[in-house]
Amino acid sequence: MAFLDYYKVLGLDKSASQDDIKKAYRKLARKYHPDLNPNDEDAKKKFQEINEANEVLTDTEKRKKYDQYGENWKHGEEYEKAQQQYRQSQGAGAGRNPFEGYDFNYSGNYDTGEYSDFFEELFGSRFGGGRSSGRRGSYRGQDFETSLELTLHQASETHKQTFTVNGKNIRITIPAGVEDGQKIRLKGQGADGVNGGPKGDLYITFSIKPDHRFNRIGNDLYTKMDIDLPTALLGGDSIVETLTGKINVKIKEGTQSGSKVRLKGKGFPIYKKEGEFGDLYVEIHVKIPTHLNEEQKKLVQQLADSMK
Repeated sequence: MAFLDYYKVLGLDKSASQDDIKKAYRKLARKYHPDLNPNDEDAKKKFQEINEANEVLTDTEKRKKYDQYGENWKHGEEYEKAQQQYRQSQGAGAGRNPFEGYDFNYSGNYDTGEYSDFFEELFGSRFGGGRSSGRRGSYRGQDFETSLELTLHQASETHKQTFTVNGKNIRITIPAGVEDGQKIRLKGQGADGVNGGPKGDLYITFSIKPDHRFNRIGNDLYTKMDIDLPTALLGGDSIVETLTGKINVKIKEGTQSGSKVRLKGKGFPIYKKEGEFGDLYVEIHVKIPTHLNEEQKKLVQQLADSMK
């Protein structure tokens, strides 16, 4: 898989603030959201890349590793442990560290130079295939990948779910707020290692089914609500459906069809931020009555005359 530059995906540079990342993500998520680009595979792929970039860059620890190790950020801890193991095995003041001279920064070149034998024992040649556990002849197990389909309602609630991968039943707790295309890692749930090597990992990609009631963009939800003409003209109360049930909404006098009402905190739960939610935007549609009787027509005409 080609290296994905998360900053370029969001149209940002490495100095971007969290606010910059948040704004860029929301703008691009709206543009490439699958609901707004049906049957467009390129838009779907772009949307998944945007979600992946947002997940890493909005997580302080993940972003730190990404900035430091770039393409190999997921293996940064292994590299640091390898250095420590080497220093311990050589003792203070030992010979040259075989890791010296290799650039693991974000801007480094990952395709040049020869790796040391010790490095290849630990990680495998150029991070390819199984990586050694540090013991000659033992290798880390293969990673597994799977997908898990959820409804919008399931994705909005923290819940446990059991599924089967390679004949093994795995039970996990899915945090509220996961996004379509989001990928998580379950450490040690992959294939067994070789000759005592550690197990591989399991990567799960979530697929969220479209919902006929709500359109989700980031942590915000969008829905539509019909009101009758008298309510639009005079104001009043109307019922709108949210993820957690129906609530009463105040309609202002003279509300126009197509106008939007923002219900703060009634949107989607924010991933791993308990008690925090996005907003719900309600687009109002005024229903124009049809088949008026003669008396009703006269009343409408009187209203029209009085407004001239």
